[in-house]
Amino acid sequence: MKKQIFIAALFALCAGNLNAASPKKVAPEKKGVESINRATAEAHIGFLACDELDGREAGWKGGRIAGNYIISCLKQMGLQPLFSDYAQPFEAYRIERQRKGKLQIHPDSIAELKKFVHQKYNMRNILAKIEGKNPNEIVVIGAHYDHLGIDPMLDGDRIYNGADDNASGVSAVLQVARAFLASGEQPERTVIFAFWDGEEKGLLGSRYFTMTYPELKKVKGYLNYDMIGRNNNEERPKHVVYFYTAANRAFGDWLKQDIEDYRLQLEPDYRAWDNPVGGSDNGSFAKEGIPIIWYHTDGHPDYHLPSDETPKINWNKVVDITKASFLAMWKLANEKKY
Repeated sequence: MKKQIFIAALFALCAGNLNAASPKKVAPEKKGVESINRATAEAHIGFLACDELDGREAGWKGGRIAGNYIISCLKQMGLQPLFSDYAQPFEAYRIERQRKGKLQIHPDSIAELKKFVHQKYNMRNILAKIEGKNPNEIVVIGAHYDHLGIDPMLDGDRIYNGADDNASGVSAVLQVARAFLASGEQPERTVIFAFWDGEEKGLLGSRYFTMTYPELKKVKGYLNYDMIGRNNNEERPKHVVYFYTAANRAFGDWLKQDIEDYRLQLEPDYRAWDNPVGGSDNGSFAKEGIPIIWYHTDGHPDYHLPSDETPKINWNKVVDITKASFLAMWKLANEKKY
């Protein structure tokens, strides 16, 4: 009998010690933040901005390789394609190059251009998703993956590598996708991860998506990246411009709180915008009345030049902006009201 009592007491003591030593439950969004790191940012940006991709121009071989790379990353993570395939192909047309004219994607404009000598570009957005618990609400996070290609007439370096513009943004979308998976929780809203083609030629990919996506009315918010890896002023390495739809004041509050909670090394320039239709792919969504957030680190001397190369990236900034934006995207996907 004494032996049985001793064993029971020993078991209770051990169980108590195990409970005392068991780790606290980690919040799912914290798990996501912890998955975001510099090594992954370096891998994505280093590949997308390498010389072998010839500047990733939309409609050209380098751009297609960049798209294939993104698809491979999405498959490796196990993300579902938005449609039957990850690629959303579309065509853009323009009058022949000796006459002035913009690339067009609207069917009526294309029909008119086909009556004359014209150019044709084959492009494609890359789109994946995580299904939400509520299929009637959707949020989108995106960045354009195309850049300016090659200028064979340049003296010296002829490749517009586009490390900041916008391999940096693509790296963030890929890391945020992985962070959602690392959280271990299904979001309330469906999250679409978008990589736009043809941004440098007139926001073509995001415009095509908003023009054709049959469930656009379900989209409750869009988060955009365009250039998040450089210093506008080398004396202010933590500077980031944070554009957001002014009517959604919570967007500004979120970033302030997340910087404090996670000790992110960022000094945002908060720019609430009544009608945020310019600048980048955010405009395609804002024109449809969809609230937006846009991270941007301002212009720099290498903007749209061959000198926009990987060694000039501020890695700490890219990582902390990616963490901040994941936390914002987590709220977009899960907050009932904002």
